[in-house]
Amino acid sequence: MDRLYIFDTTLRDGEQVPGCQLNTVEKIQVAKQLELLGVDIIEAGFPISSPGDFNSVIEISKAVTWPTICALTRAVEKDIDVAAEALKFAKHKRIHTGIGTSDSHIKYKFNSNREEIIERAVRAVKYAKRYVEDVEFYAEDAGRTENEYLARVIEAVIKAGATVVNIPDTTGYCLPAEYGEKIKYLCDHVAGIEHAIISTHCHNDLGMATANTMSGVLNGARQAEVTINGIGERAGNTSLEEVAMILKCHKGVGIETNINTTKIYPTSRMVSSLMNMPVQPNKAIVGKNAFAHSSGIHQDGVLKNVQTYEIMNPQDVGIDDNAIVLTARSGRAALKSRLQLLGVELSQEKLDAVYQDFLKLADKKKDINDDDILVLAGADRSQNHRIKMDYLQVTSGVGVQSVASLGLLIAGEKFEACASGNGPVDAAIKALKKIVNRQMTLKEFTIQAISKGSDDMGKVHMQVEYDGHMYYGFGANTDIIAASVEAYIDCINKFKI
Repeated sequence: MDRLYIFDTTLRDGEQVPGCQLNTVEKIQVAKQLELLGVDIIEAGFPISSPGDFNSVIEISKAVTWPTICALTRAVEKDIDVAAEALKFAKHKRIHTGIGTSDSHIKYKFNSNREEIIERAVRAVKYAKRYVEDVEFYAEDAGRTENEYLARVIEAVIKAGATVVNIPDTTGYCLPAEYGEKIKYLCDHVAGIEHAIISTHCHNDLGMATANTMSGVLNGARQAEVTINGIGERAGNTSLEEVAMILKCHKGVGIETNINTTKIYPTSRMVSSLMNMPVQPNKAIVGKNAFAHSSGIHQDGVLKNVQTYEIMNPQDVGIDDNAIVLTARSGRAALKSRLQLLGVELSQEKLDAVYQDFLKLADKKKDINDDDILVLAGADRSQNHRIKMDYLQVTSGVGVQSVASLGLLIAGEKFEACASGNGPVDAAIKALKKIVNRQMTLKEFTIQAISKGSDDMGKVHMQVEYDGHMYYGFGANTDIIAASVEAYIDCINKFKI
């Protein structure tokens, strides 16, 4: 198998997204996760750009062991000096320097000419080579650079000592065939190209970043510059998870990566959370719908053999299992399977009756959850709960502090508590915690959209951490405060105690 090196720029290009900036501690957390993921090169920042970036490169260099730590610069000596200083603690270090090579950049950005740009590129690489052996050169806007001139630039920087040559489609303009031909042209026309690794760096402005990257790889590139979840400036960069799983699924290509794909999903969640950048539900590999099936035909096929509609095993990317999403298009097989997972076995006659009720409810709702299914099947999800809510009374209003009185039944015994809080839900949960005296942390609290009527059910989903484990709970009530308490109680009832 041939080897593709994964160069992750989540902490540099990815962090350029407005509102996604991380502090040094958070960057170290991501860098350590990238090391666990198996990333070969981590682009830790642009040291000259700010004291924060400079410090982050230093601290990341100290925190990780085996990946190469890369620092970005312009083709400017001062940039390179600062990058070298920031990399002083890195076990394996790389300076990434470069300059724009398209006619647009040469004329409007640099007010220069082609020959002068080559001279500046060579000078920058030679200067960086004084500090480190591993020097990567980027030809910015290579996607719109004429191939013959690009080949001259790349040949010159390799002679100057560049070990990696980066061919960015900076604006996301190229078509996959066009980008692949550009990489092949360099392989065929650059003297000494065998002494350097060709790298892809594709942006997603036209939705072709991954396609362009794969076209480049199939035509000779052996490093791919990517980000977690495809984040990055404008429409983002090539997604690490997509490239890794394409090569895992298409073993016939004969190219492998060092990525531990089972770490993909937790890494995706971490980056999404720290950067406050939600992953779109239909995002390939890591979106919440990536392994979800709602069509009755698809569901029936998946239940018979998962390979009918899935080309990847969810566990391969760190997801527990696929999801059969129940909607009005679902069939009896999906409904029966979900009931069995919930511990409910029905006769065929009963299943047929429940299925008709299910279709009526599904026509009114976008999707059906486990609680709806259990109610339809005549099961009370809370009947076996050790802890149940007996009563809840809340006083709240504008200009007054919220106070809650709560009664719980725990194994049939009654307990009561009162608490005040920052709002009625906070007060109610604090009263609950007084009774259930355990070290638990609310990690997620989601109120589902309530339907048209003011007397409709409010639905609350919660995630609570206890003793190193995550527990999910659900509550439904016409009173959203009561639904919140019920969701918390649902979590507690699942604690492993």
